[in-house]
Amino acid sequence: MTYEHRREEDAPEAPGTIPPRPCRAEPAALATPANGDAVLARQGWARARAAMERNGGSDLVNEALVERLWRPLRAVVRSVDWGQHLRGVYERGVRNALDLRLKRLDLAFGTLPAAFDGYTILHITDPHFDKLDGITERVLALVAGLEVDACALTGDYGDAQHSRHERILAPLGEVVSAVSARDGILAVLGNHDSMKLVEPLERLGVRVLINETVSLERAGASIHVTGLDDVHHFYTDDARKALFSAPAGFRVALVHSPEIAHVAAEAGVDFYLTGHTHGGQLCLPGGRPIVTNLRRNRALAAGLWRRGAMVGYTSAGAGVSVVPVRFNTRGEVTLITLRRASG
Repeated sequence: MTYEHRREEDAPEAPGTIPPRPCRAEPAALATPANGDAVLARQGWARARAAMERNGGSDLVNEALVERLWRPLRAVVRSVDWGQHLRGVYERGVRNALDLRLKRLDLAFGTLPAAFDGYTILHITDPHFDKLDGITERVLALVAGLEVDACALTGDYGDAQHSRHERILAPLGEVVSAVSARDGILAVLGNHDSMKLVEPLERLGVRVLINETVSLERAGASIHVTGLDDVHHFYTDDARKALFSAPAGFRVALVHSPEIAHVAAEAGVDFYLTGHTHGGQLCLPGGRPIVTNLRRNRALAAGLWRRGAMVGYTSAGAGVSVVPVRFNTRGEVTLITLRRASG
């Protein structure tokens, strides 16, 4: 497989400015599993996920410990009588958090079927809609008027597993309604998301992937999209099985965290799309993350990367968590165009 990063535009762009391209294929068909085995698998997942949510999650990362470490910082932010200078710094961080961009990437793969040359994926991750007022409006402004082939949502729609769902579903519904995606919207859950979000998301018309694969078809060719349940806090071996059982061909993995990227590369995934880290959110000058919230694959915390023959992209995400500020990093919604590499 060859990989080429042809274009990366950091400045915000006006909505609806996708460069025109000729229609090269028939409209794609989304193949979704509907057999009895898939139903049983979903039921088994629900039982296991519910138990993990009650007991604090898997042992991949101790999220409860992370929460205890961050709690004093939140208390300080909320209770300290800020001096004028510190208040200004905080307010600047909030403005930074609301300064989202539409980031465009062209990625070329030698293994991409010709029928999918020019295929566009709108990626939205980590919006944490109930954390900071204004995030929803900024996301809507970026996606309004865009016409894409598919939309991928990779988790952390709220800021806590037990967030009031109406505070999450209302903005999610607005975003879903605003997105024009020919092949629909695919989603996975993040470590901040409860399993109780699955049915409401699917009522919105979103196809939630839980350790399973769907195939997108066009002009007799296919690409295969495998979506995993969160591997940061709710990992099970079903995630690994899903990666290795996907059909042969060009394969995309939608995963909330890059922490299983090494397994995806071993399984033969071509493109790994993820978030979770917020690009660090609070970074040193130059964008170096202070905290990645990753136990594994910390080097994959931001931007484009490669693991073996697999290409990956870790989005800085749309929202914020813990404290509603950003420094030396910028939130994003990402528009990815897949190209077939020549030669």
